[in-house]
Amino acid sequence: MQFRSLMAGATAVVLAVGAAPAMAETRVDFILNWIAGGDHAPYYYAVQEGWYGDAGIDLRIEQGKGSSMAAQRVGIGRSPVGLADLGTALVARGKGAKLVAVFNVYANSPYGMYWLKSSGIEGGGDFAGRTIGNPPWDAARAMWPAFAQMVGIESGSVEWVNVQPNAKLSALKAGAIDITTSFYNIHHIFERELGEDMGFLAWRDVGINPYGNSIIVNADYLDANRAVIDAFVDVTQNAFHFCVVNAVPCIDALVAANTGLKMDNELQNWALVVELMDTEFGRSAGLGLFEPARMAQDYELVETYFDIDAPFDIETAYTNDFIDTSVTMPVE
Repeated sequence: MQFRSLMAGATAVVLAVGAAPAMAETRVDFILNWIAGGDHAPYYYAVQEGWYGDAGIDLRIEQGKGSSMAAQRVGIGRSPVGLADLGTALVARGKGAKLVAVFNVYANSPYGMYWLKSSGIEGGGDFAGRTIGNPPWDAARAMWPAFAQMVGIESGSVEWVNVQPNAKLSALKAGAIDITTSFYNIHHIFERELGEDMGFLAWRDVGINPYGNSIIVNADYLDANRAVIDAFVDVTQNAFHFCVVNAVPCIDALVAANTGLKMDNELQNWALVVELMDTEFGRSAGLGLFEPARMAQDYELVETYFDIDAPFDIETAYTNDFIDTSVTMPVE
């Protein structure tokens, strides 16, 4: 059973259901990269509207604790499907994790650097001699030498300070660190807390633009359940397409399913996610499609800055087989 989206104006999606007979629902456990937020709205909307169920899938969404955990869980088959930063997933793949990426969400890198303008920092070239706070396992720390080269400073010219993810902003405000790293989808929180004193530089703006969050599937599960993954990606692709154009009902569904989330905050989060999704390639070639040349560049970046125990052919780590190329990133 396939879903194909056709946009009528800017507010409706028509889901054309094929003539295949109804099938029993297959349970699919889906682990997120982190706790639910605006970037996860399409999954919750599709569950609420029964789209996964209509496609024969009983989707069980599990809150995550980081991309590393999601990649590990999928890699060993404990969770058949997950969401993880693609670079993190490729590192796990190089350590033996059996996983394949099937759909891209963040076509633009979410990595960003934040600081206080009052500190005298004007851009990346001023980071030398400063402290940068983030967790020791943060991917941005591992890839720092690439960033440093792009902004023209020595990679060893900064001091790293271990800061937990939820303490980055407070440490920056308190002056305990000079700079921190964060994903762009919470950019609005930094703006709110730092105001006009906020300094920001996106990695993609200095030429480092690896793919971000992507849906990954256990390789053995994929081999044995291609029809299930085909249906899952089909519904998910259409859900993201719908939510780009119709944000409010999607965020409504997210907030209704997750206690403590606030509509306004998650709408702002989602608006930033849409920016991360939007590329010319996605607008023309297909929403969620991986561009082979960029995947090769991502592998080179990962192989250079992370420990890859078992080098692999990047073409075995992803597939575009399940993407409907007629469903493209909406043009606003």
